[in-house]
Amino acid sequence: MLSAMTAALLSYASGTSEVPLLGQTIGDNLARTAARFPEREALVDVPSGRRWTYAELDRAVDELARGLLALGLERGDRLGIWSPNRPEWTLVQYATAKIGVILVNVNPAYRSHELEYVVKQSGLRVLVSAVSYKTSQYRRMVEEIRHDCPDLERVVYLDDPSWDELLAGGASVTEEDLAARMTLLDSDDPINIQYTSGTTGFPKGATLTHHNILNNGYFVGEMIRYTEADRVCIPVPFYHCFGMVMGNLACTSHGATMVIPAPTFDPAATLRAVSDERCTSLYGVPTMFIAELALPDFASYDLSSLRTGIMAGSPCPTEVMKKVIAQMNMREVAINYGMTETSPVSTSTRVDDDLRRRTETVGRVMPHLEVKVVDPESGRPVPRGSTGELCTRGYSVMRGYWNQPDQTAEAIDAGGWMHTGDLATMDDDGYCSIVGRIKDMVIRGGENVYPREIEEFLYTHPDIADVQVIGVPDETYGEELMAWIVLRDDSQTLTVEQVRTFCTGKLAHFKIPRYVHITDSFPMTVTGKIRKIEMRETAQQLLSARDDAG
Repeated sequence: MLSAMTAALLSYASGTSEVPLLGQTIGDNLARTAARFPEREALVDVPSGRRWTYAELDRAVDELARGLLALGLERGDRLGIWSPNRPEWTLVQYATAKIGVILVNVNPAYRSHELEYVVKQSGLRVLVSAVSYKTSQYRRMVEEIRHDCPDLERVVYLDDPSWDELLAGGASVTEEDLAARMTLLDSDDPINIQYTSGTTGFPKGATLTHHNILNNGYFVGEMIRYTEADRVCIPVPFYHCFGMVMGNLACTSHGATMVIPAPTFDPAATLRAVSDERCTSLYGVPTMFIAELALPDFASYDLSSLRTGIMAGSPCPTEVMKKVIAQMNMREVAINYGMTETSPVSTSTRVDDDLRRRTETVGRVMPHLEVKVVDPESGRPVPRGSTGELCTRGYSVMRGYWNQPDQTAEAIDAGGWMHTGDLATMDDDGYCSIVGRIKDMVIRGGENVYPREIEEFLYTHPDIADVQVIGVPDETYGEELMAWIVLRDDSQTLTVEQVRTFCTGKLAHFKIPRYVHITDSFPMTVTGKIRKIEMRETAQQLLSARDDAG
């Protein structure tokens, strides 16, 4: 009796559900939705005014899928997509799924250094890319790295004759050929690689299956009661699970409408899309909602159609949540928590949860999943209310990191539990709260940044002998990056402008340190480990003194 009572108090919860998991591939699921709701609107691209019904979307996906088959792509080959949000991104997502080609998401903010790594590490055969967007000259960066990437056979550019040629090539492939390929696919096949910044100095490719992401998208939609009547405004990026899984797959598995307000986040364009398209759901990280609420003409947008949405990425301030519910009409808004490696969502608040649970917790375990909070040393579950590492297990856990079995073994234990690296507590009702991070990951404006990757790159600077990168508090982005640098003996100094110039064009903008601190050494423990906690404390003092000095 005592052991049973003790077990009941431990930080473990499983998500029961009367709704079964989907056993389909993504392509089969889209085809079924199109058959059920052929005339319902599937996809709206507000910037271009283009629209697709589900029947039209499925035909467009099939046309592209046949074009990809004509290139000779086989089941398990890798194709990359490098572009901001646009309808072609979505078409590529579903077309690759229909033929069993693994879609590799390339962050639109990447520069040549990062692009080359991803192309080589994933073994891309084909890259579909935007020509340019704002300051990103994608074609130029592709040409910079292409001669060093012999496996990359073909690059197709959007808004370019090469895209039209790709579609035209599908004329040589019949519908029967496509159907035959689809019958060879299995829902447990890997279908997506998403790169997450890694502590080893370069990103790791989280490899996800049809079963992983289709079911996660489906149950995210179930949690906020999606039906074919819903219209979802998706200002979050498609290259991330938030856009392509919680956005696109949640919609297509329910017959709901995907609405693209702009290629990248624009608060006014987002609210205009909600108003004009009568969206019922809106996504974003807290900083996006803050930006929308701060618009001078916020009151002029008609948001009466909204009822729900998802906020994720970082904790939501109570006052912001109050405004989202009251002023944006999102009374059923959900807080989601997860990570790319878990497809992504592991916990979620429910539509009837109160304000405290939507601001102080990340909800309860999702259906068909398990979560537990464990002692990081022993691996055993801690009592409810105690702090430990949050772990999750179930259908959503990735297949592994692409071609990195050692890294996979570090993340997923022998019991199949994914170790998140986040410190959490679980209350008596199973609601989890994130209280910190075991690792030194920095979250800047919703982007996860691992210092080691930036440190590895800065080590290549001829004047830098040693470097450590930390996160420091920032009112706008939550955290900003500071590089602590030890110079080589013959170097005089190194300014923040010189460091930023060195990084520009090689690292994504959100990975470039905002602050630089030149030092002779780093604070160390007696065992020789660098004390990043002490560095962060000192950094805050330095920045505070600088601000006080004007």
